[in-house]
Amino acid sequence: MKATALVALGVAALCVGPAVAQGKKAANNKPSEVTLVCEAAYQPARTTWTRSVRIGYDKKRVRSVHIDGVPVYSFSVQDTVILTSIDNERIQIDTATQTWTSDFRGQATAQGRCERS
Repeated sequence: MKATALVALGVAALCVGPAVAQGKKAANNKPSEVTLVCEAAYQPARTTWTRSVRIGYDKKRVRSVHIDGVPVYSFSVQDTVILTSIDNERIQIDTATQTWTSDFRGQATAQGRCERS
């Protein structure tokens, strides 16, 4: 329970930051989703893919995760990290450091930075 609260807090911080600068009214209208755009560099192919991650959340926990528009079947949350997989790619998204790490069952790996869009 504590880990999911930390991730929800981390995701909420991504969304609320600009709202706080706009005043109290904007902070009350914070969105229930955040979208991250991640530039993941894949090895050994040496290619960079742009990956889109949409995270749905409420005040208590992360509710949904979509990667490249596809809803993931399941995910888990550990502290500020969302763990999931799609098409045999094991994916870790750290919402605090805004990083992407993934592994294709040992055949290829990826690392990259994410930015809120």
